[in-house]
Amino acid sequence: MTDTPGDDRTLYGSLRTGHHVDIVQAEAEFNELARALSKRSGSNSQSDNEKGEKEHRDVEKGADVSGEETFDLRAYLTSSNDASQAAGIQHKHVGVTWEQLQVDVFGGFGHKIQIPTFGEEIVKFWLTPYFILKPLVAKLLPASHKQVPTTTIIHPQSGLLKPGEMCLVLGTPGAGCTTFLKTIANERREYHGVYGDVRYAGIDAHEMAKSYKGEVVYNMEDDIHISTLTVSQTLSFALSLKTPGPKGRLPGISRKEFQNTVLNTLLRMLNISHTANTLVGDEFVRGVSGGERKRVSIAEMMATRAHVLCFDNSTRGLDASTALDFVKSLRVMTDVLGQTVFVTLYQAGESIYELFDKVLVLDKGRQVYFGPPSQARAYFEGLGFKPLPRQSTPDYLTGCTDPNERQFALGHSEADVPTSPEQLEQAFLQSPFAQGVQDSLAKYKLVMEQDKAEQDAFRAAVAAEKKRGVSKKSPYTQGFLNQVRALFLRQFQMRLQDRFQIYTSFTLHTVLALVIGGAYFNLEPDAAGAFTRGGVLFSSLLTAALDTFGEMPVQMLGRPIIKKQTGYSLYRPAAIAIANTLADMPFSALRVFIYNVIIYFMANLKRSAGGFFTFHLFTYLTFLTMQGFFRTFGFMCTNFDSAFRLATFFLPNMIMYAGYMIPVSQMKRWLFWIYYINPISYGWGGNMENEFMRIDLECDGSYITPRNPPGINKYPDGVGPNQICTLYGSNPGESVVSGASYLDDGYMLNTADLWRRNFLVLVGFFLLFQLTQVLLVEFYPVYFGSAGVTIYSESAETKERNKALQERKTQREKRRKEIGHEKQDAENSEESDQKLEFESKTFTWENINYHVPVAGGSRRLLHDVFGFCKPGTMTALMGSSGAGKTTCLDVLAQRKNIGIVSGELLMDGRPLASDFARKTAYAEQMDVHEGTATVREAMRFSAYLRQPYHIPKEEKDAYVEEMIEVLELQDLADAVVFSLGVEARKRLTIGVELASKPSLLFLDEPTSGLDGQSAWNLVRFLRKLADSGQAILCTIHQPSSMLIQTFDKLLLLERGGETVYFGDIGQDSAILRGYFAKHGAVCPSNVNPAEFMLDAIGAGLAPRIGDRDWKDVWQDSEECAEMRQEIGRIKQETAAKPLAENDKPAMYATPFWYQLRVVVSRNNTMLWRSPDYVWSRLFVHAFISLFVSLPFLQLGNDVRDLQYRVFGIFWVTILPAVVMGQLEPMWIINRRIFIREASSRIYSPYVFAIGQLVGEMPYSVLCAVVYWVLMVYPMGFGNGAAGVGGTFFQLLPVLFTELFGVTLGQFIGAISPSMQIAPLFNPFTVVVLGIFCGVQIPYPTMESFWRTWLYQLDPYTRLLSSMLSVELHGLQIECAAAEFTVFSPPAGQTCQAWAGEFVDYYGGYLNNPNATSACQYCEYSVGDQFFTPLNILYSNRWRDVFILLAYSVFNIIATIIASRFLRYAKR
Repeated sequence: MTDTPGDDRTLYGSLRTGHHVDIVQAEAEFNELARALSKRSGSNSQSDNEKGEKEHRDVEKGADVSGEETFDLRAYLTSSNDASQAAGIQHKHVGVTWEQLQVDVFGGFGHKIQIPTFGEEIVKFWLTPYFILKPLVAKLLPASHKQVPTTTIIHPQSGLLKPGEMCLVLGTPGAGCTTFLKTIANERREYHGVYGDVRYAGIDAHEMAKSYKGEVVYNMEDDIHISTLTVSQTLSFALSLKTPGPKGRLPGISRKEFQNTVLNTLLRMLNISHTANTLVGDEFVRGVSGGERKRVSIAEMMATRAHVLCFDNSTRGLDASTALDFVKSLRVMTDVLGQTVFVTLYQAGESIYELFDKVLVLDKGRQVYFGPPSQARAYFEGLGFKPLPRQSTPDYLTGCTDPNERQFALGHSEADVPTSPEQLEQAFLQSPFAQGVQDSLAKYKLVMEQDKAEQDAFRAAVAAEKKRGVSKKSPYTQGFLNQVRALFLRQFQMRLQDRFQIYTSFTLHTVLALVIGGAYFNLEPDAAGAFTRGGVLFSSLLTAALDTFGEMPVQMLGRPIIKKQTGYSLYRPAAIAIANTLADMPFSALRVFIYNVIIYFMANLKRSAGGFFTFHLFTYLTFLTMQGFFRTFGFMCTNFDSAFRLATFFLPNMIMYAGYMIPVSQMKRWLFWIYYINPISYGWGGNMENEFMRIDLECDGSYITPRNPPGINKYPDGVGPNQICTLYGSNPGESVVSGASYLDDGYMLNTADLWRRNFLVLVGFFLLFQLTQVLLVEFYPVYFGSAGVTIYSESAETKERNKALQERKTQREKRRKEIGHEKQDAENSEESDQKLEFESKTFTWENINYHVPVAGGSRRLLHDVFGFCKPGTMTALMGSSGAGKTTCLDVLAQRKNIGIVSGELLMDGRPLASDFARKTAYAEQMDVHEGTATVREAMRFSAYLRQPYHIPKEEKDAYVEEMIEVLELQDLADAVVFSLGVEARKRLTIGVELASKPSLLFLDEPTSGLDGQSAWNLVRFLRKLADSGQAILCTIHQPSSMLIQTFDKLLLLERGGETVYFGDIGQDSAILRGYFAKHGAVCPSNVNPAEFMLDAIGAGLAPRIGDRDWKDVWQDSEECAEMRQEIGRIKQETAAKPLAENDKPAMYATPFWYQLRVVVSRNNTMLWRSPDYVWSRLFVHAFISLFVSLPFLQLGNDVRDLQYRVFGIFWVTILPAVVMGQLEPMWIINRRIFIREASSRIYSPYVFAIGQLVGEMPYSVLCAVVYWVLMVYPMGFGNGAAGVGGTFFQLLPVLFTELFGVTLGQFIGAISPSMQIAPLFNPFTVVVLGIFCGVQIPYPTMESFWRTWLYQLDPYTRLLSSMLSVELHGLQIECAAAEFTVFSPPAGQTCQAWAGEFVDYYGGYLNNPNATSACQYCEYSVGDQFFTPLNILYSNRWRDVFILLAYSVFNIIATIIASRFLRYAKR
């Protein structure tokens, strides 16, 4: 901020001819404002809007900074400016010119994009070859290539903004304000084409994007930050990457001093110094308030020290006085620093409007005015529009472009006044303003071409700011290593401060390690421990490696941050990929070390320092490699479902071809190459070699052939000369097998490869995946979204209804043109009187107090609030930030579930019944809807379940059509909710509530996030409802003077929930102004009464008017006494009314089965329209089954194929893991919608839980059948005694396992408070269930502790028992030549004579019983001999399969109970 000019002459040179804002006066005003800010920060450092305040803390908090000295922005900027000039630091001045600027987006005019469905996705999959070949054919045959339909959203327009000027961009929603700002800010990726010439100080847009990207920045409407960093850390990070090099700083000022100075300036200028050490926060993490978060976004952008700034609705969520403070500071900075600023603002007041130099008005992307703000109103009045002196100029200007709002001057009509966007554009182009723009543009361009001083100064200033060694062409201030360093520190801080994540991940890893270590506890170095040693090494490595699967969603969630900060040119995208890995290492290294110590020493692996640290190195290196692998997918894929599908393509192969399940020598020749490109195989191979090279295995017990059956003493106890050890690598007559021989013979692993091959290849893979991340994020960024497109879902029935709606709309338009506005309004209200009917009831509240628990006691948020709401009236609820507006509305609407409410709430003079929540409607600030439903479907859903059950469906449908018309949503009736804009979504929220025909309507800030015009349209509509007999109570944020007088009554609160006024407002707010005037606060005629009364009671910067607190004035006033008398009269009149016969309270309007039918129908539609979700699941099932079957194609009857049948069946246990990972987020998202709907008693929690399950069922059955078909037929199941019937029996356990996965996933979703926590349960569940089912650790070798309870409780035990017993029962086994155990009998004996007793007892068969040497013994003769020692019985197959089903039934019951009692919604 030091690169500032000296005075006005240096700043503008010969280019600046005049300025309608007095700079000296603006600076003086700002100085006064800055001092006031400092004084106020002690008492008013709370939130800027109530919602944000509630997120930040439960009750209002103060920040004691009263001792802070006053901050003088002008003095600071001037002194640093003088010092910079003295030091010879160049200043950056960038005038912006745009000529014939045009922007096109994909999708032709009138072209409706239909929502994709599951059915279409399947068809598309089978047509994949066609879609692959189509573009190739199009390239070869250009004639067959169709042009992509496009729509122009910014029509050709020109203009210029000089350094030191501010431009306000105005327009209704859809006018193109955001697109214009993004285009000026050079953010062009999401558009089909940007045409015309945009120049910055004469430099074209291409060069600017390439070399000076960080000098032109865009501040988006949404606040995107890392929630676990503090405000100070967030801003310090931006500053650390934008601090200029030595040439760009004052002599003697270090980097650190510069950063601290600018940081303090920004914090104090925006009055957020008190939040410096508070977390930024978000929906899940408690932090600063919404208004403060908005100011953090502004400060972060200012920290970039860019000189062309585009602010998109940056005052959203700020109250009127804070918004004015911000724009004033922007004005002073623009004047003194010479910045070029474009701003769009919603509901901007007159005082804000007057601070701008230029105003640009857009209508449907066309420029209808660009010129001085002071002349804009006169220009539109001159065109023939009616003057509306009370309306603020920004609202008036946008109103002139709105067909519903514009009014014509006396003697004018639509016939002689330009009204369409094209006509208004033509009128402007023929005006002197357009000619003036063209002249200024031509002069400025000429100066820029002839005199390059400004451009050269800009280039020199940017070059001087760069750190030594940074290329002049680079758009970054810091070098790559510095960027990595700053990002490393930020990512490290972020992880360190996310305590919850640290605690959960460390706890989870420790518990997993204890489970794995406990399962393989204290392995002995004998033959029995050989296979289980391989098992513990494989399980521990795989569990650690697959834990990194969670990296994919994390990478995707981080994209918006990367998009914003790379847009600011803070760092190269590649730097974040490297910094992420480095910052994660301190945490993951310690976590994996603890995990490895526990497993290594509990399992009794070779206890030597070399052995342990080699094991740790290989496990950790594999962890890092797989982390890089999954992060690569996170950067590559557009959404989680596609990443999930891609990961599933690799994962089964990585596990299958690691060398443990199938030794490399036994892999199919056409698939074994997968082993060599699989990082897990090198990690596992390294760990195996490390362990077995250090040990020798003692052969004993069941590994000696032949051996003594119980009661026989024929054979030596050890390995005698006529016996053999069946362990790989053994020699006849030797009882000790070296570990190296075991590996070589059994797995083709050579211990010499440990360092020369496995380690080096793993390091290579690690580096490769780092490189792929860098290349993908740098050259293939997928974090840029596309411009908003509305998506539709139409049917034959809805098309007919839409046609009828459009016809009626056309008729009304025609009538409006014929008879004019005033009559039309009257006619509309008559029409609505006929149409809309409401159950009218009067609502009263007296002595309402509300206390919430806080540390050390309780705090009062509302104090003795009185009031009433009659049918046919609109009551506004207003107050300063922190006055308790939303709190009051929540209490009145009975939506609070914490704290204590006292006082009397009566509906028609009677206490509130159990149906109060159902019969009243509450349109909340957050527009929460089921995203895949259409507008019509969302409203019908509400009507079906909230209107009385006896009303016919046709009548409810007809009522919804009326609501669509009244809400002016005809064009969007079949639009899908998730594609709607802010305003349409707000209207839908109100429509969904109105569909219930409520007796009372509550609305919480329905106009927030809307522009002035949309806000006016919405309130106009509410007025229409009130005139039809609806009772309305509504909080409102920044109403214009026009807006406030639309309401009948006002309830005004001040801090602490104290009532300041309740009564009529009157025409032109006369009654309200009269009340304040009577008590000494006279509202000037040119001031908005809504803003004035807030200032009068001391809500703004100025001190309150008068020496008494306004709450005391109200308590003593005659108006207060009259209000209490009126409440008494209402209670008497309404209580005397008889209660209607059918008016018996019921919590829900419809019976249980009807609720279930409607909810299930909606869930079915939602899943059908979520093809990514459902198709991913089906694809994953098919793919895993197919890829598991490929290495096991058409299995035979030998021992190896017997083992493969077991592995093939064991893979079924992976299905719940696949399903749970996908299902939990879906459940939690749907629960958010249910919480909103449950507060209105639409349907019961039992219906929600059962509906979720029933919706999943068809897809679960489909997935199970596909998995079963691709498993049993390719592998060749059904060769045993059970035959074909056995093959079909296998479908039952697969189906029940799928059901178990679905119900377990839903249960975990139901008990988890958020999407971040639910997946943490999955690894633990999957590992425990997989290890203790009797396959990974065979039943006989399992520790008796686990065997007695966990083995029996494990549902997978039942799954594998039923499937293995049916598949292997009666299966004849014939050993292949290499599978026979060969031993020689004593001299003179045949094989049968020597080994007969052994074979008779232990099973199997002798291939050559009469031979006298080289006896060939086969371990099994029939499949039953394999599973009987595993505690599995064929006769128990039906019992086991239905026990598996019983687990699902238990999950369902637990889920229903959890849905009833666990909502995680405190308010």
